[in-house]
Amino acid sequence: MGLRTRSTTYLRFLSYVLVIVLVNIAGTTLFFRIDLTRDRIYSIYAASKSVVSTLSEPLTINVFFTKNLPAPHNNTERYLHDLLDEYSIYANRYFNYRFYDVSPEEGDISQAARENQELASNYGIYPVQIRAIQKDEVTFQKAYMGLVLIHGDLIERIPTITTTEGLEYTLTMAIQKLRNKISALLGLPEKIKLTLFLSSSLKVVAPYMQLGDLSGLPERLGRIAETVSAKNYGKLEFTYLDPSTDTSLEQLASKYNLLSLKWPELSEGKVPAGRGIVGLVMEYGDRALEIPVIRVTRVPFIGTRYELVDMKRMEEIINENIESLIEINEDIGYLTDHGALKLSGGSPPDSRRDTLSTFKNLLSQGYAIQNISLKDGAIPDSINCLVLARPTEKFSDYDLFQIDQFLMRGKHLALFLDIFNELLPSEDRTRLSGEVQYVPIKTGLEKLLEHYGIGIRGSYVLDEHCYKQQLSSRYGGGERPIYFVPVIKNGSINKDLVFMKNIKGLVAMKISPLEPFAKRIADNGLKAHQLFASSERSWETGGRINLNPLFTRPPKEEEKLKSFPLAYILEGEFPSYFADKPLPEKSSSKEESKEGQEKQGSGEKPVVDLSKIESAGKIITKGKPGKILLIASSEMLRDNMLDERGKSPNAMFILNVLDYLNNREGIAELRSKEQGFNPLTEVKGAAKTFVKSFNIAGLPVLVILFGLLVWFLRHSRKKRIQMMFQK
Repeated sequence: MGLRTRSTTYLRFLSYVLVIVLVNIAGTTLFFRIDLTRDRIYSIYAASKSVVSTLSEPLTINVFFTKNLPAPHNNTERYLHDLLDEYSIYANRYFNYRFYDVSPEEGDISQAARENQELASNYGIYPVQIRAIQKDEVTFQKAYMGLVLIHGDLIERIPTITTTEGLEYTLTMAIQKLRNKISALLGLPEKIKLTLFLSSSLKVVAPYMQLGDLSGLPERLGRIAETVSAKNYGKLEFTYLDPSTDTSLEQLASKYNLLSLKWPELSEGKVPAGRGIVGLVMEYGDRALEIPVIRVTRVPFIGTRYELVDMKRMEEIINENIESLIEINEDIGYLTDHGALKLSGGSPPDSRRDTLSTFKNLLSQGYAIQNISLKDGAIPDSINCLVLARPTEKFSDYDLFQIDQFLMRGKHLALFLDIFNELLPSEDRTRLSGEVQYVPIKTGLEKLLEHYGIGIRGSYVLDEHCYKQQLSSRYGGGERPIYFVPVIKNGSINKDLVFMKNIKGLVAMKISPLEPFAKRIADNGLKAHQLFASSERSWETGGRINLNPLFTRPPKEEEKLKSFPLAYILEGEFPSYFADKPLPEKSSSKEESKEGQEKQGSGEKPVVDLSKIESAGKIITKGKPGKILLIASSEMLRDNMLDERGKSPNAMFILNVLDYLNNREGIAELRSKEQGFNPLTEVKGAAKTFVKSFNIAGLPVLVILFGLLVWFLRHSRKKRIQMMFQK
């Protein structure tokens, strides 16, 4: 009997050991992690996974981090270990990382640690001084806390890592910066197709249109494409098609909205009637870009003008469009003329009222800012988004045409517009009246926006939920509400869009309400996303505006208090404002105007009347999917509204929405992963009273009731036992 018992015991023990071994084997081979935090702060985001999983060349991360550092730096090292482990799970075979043991200069160090220290110095990683508390004493020591990324011949380093906040974002952006063009091109499974559509029939009329070089265009473009392809790992393929010999190409050319010309018999029969198509198309997958070869403009006194694109810039243009097509371009456009705010600062230089230096610095971390002047030339195709910040001068129809057609090409607009120009009183007027004048700004952008389906009301929004100014003791202390600085609560922010879900509060200033036209938006087939609104305790002020806090009070009529929409994104295939209008005239230079006037005065006639040439495709009437961001306040971009590190809700919102407009929604989501601003959910008065009463009286009552329940159960059990033994 005893032998059998011992055998059973041994067998059970061996079974337990076997189960433990199998569980460990399963744990190592079937590894998985579950992140139960609400914002998934311990899991890398899709943007990070995409960056490391699409590497086409080896990427090595060398980490130089001193071991056994005091808190909180030891947690930073542990987090960095876990983060790189997480990257390696989703990365392909080109991803590699290594931690080097680097000791501080003080004390004895091993030969290996000394060599690692020299290696770190070669990469530009040097020790920093940190503070530690040991045995109730504050001590200082030197420590290495940096890393270097090596990708091909490129090196990027992060010399100091002192916090886990935003570390994934910083690391992912550094990897993406190295990886972008090299890996993206090498990773393309197919070639990018560059197709020239040029009808041979155009060669007859081209000399009369001042396009004498048109016949040699296929050969010249072929040589340029060959050069560009060699610089882009042979990923470009050039083709020349003649729609005159293949009529089926006309339908394809119409799809791409290429320039189509049709002319009657010209120059007394020297030029027979005909038609032709010209244009350059770049395609990859289901994406396509049309590159204009001939620009058509209307110039006063001269009329319609046809001009061949400068072939000296064609290589640069093709390169820019390759980056745009495979979505690796990092350029963002900023309008610099028409009285728009200057990125470099206000005037005079010591005035910070009109400076956007913080916005410029934050934007420069992820983009190359390209200054755009509509007066100097067209908006380049290399940018996906154009930022317009408080233009004050009137746009000509041709300027509006450029903006409209930029949007039609599937690009995006970020509009931070002011409805009023604030005129401060002069020294002479100050003695008579200290009032500030608010003069309406009319630039012409209003008619574009109304055509697309949204407008700006001629007023400012004031809100009871606003910034409170702390008064000094000499003014009686306390707080003064600044009603024209609304504080946007969490409940008034739209969380349906991914890049907005972690934005939990904003501050606006001198902002005007927006007015979406629902019917027009629906007729245009667009989607409208309200990003945020004022509270239900807000009102608008127009007409004679006075924002002085001493003279501003909420209205007594409750019906005037309501919520106003303050920011919108419209997206979809926008209809062109110029669809049923003639091509706007381009402002001509003085030389061109003089030349045209002389010809008109002398009665000299051109060899061919170009007005008889009918053209289609000059205006894109229905656009590719694009987006418009509209906020009626340039104050959102000013230095006093943004922090230099980009961690405040306002800065994060601005950067996120621009990333969204540049098709980098994953980066926007990643940036706001560790949002530090987490306000408490506001509850109304009745709810506050209930919670307070429950905490004071409800919890003790629950404890008493629970005690009575336990006593009752025990008493009932005791009675049942007594009844059992009495039987």
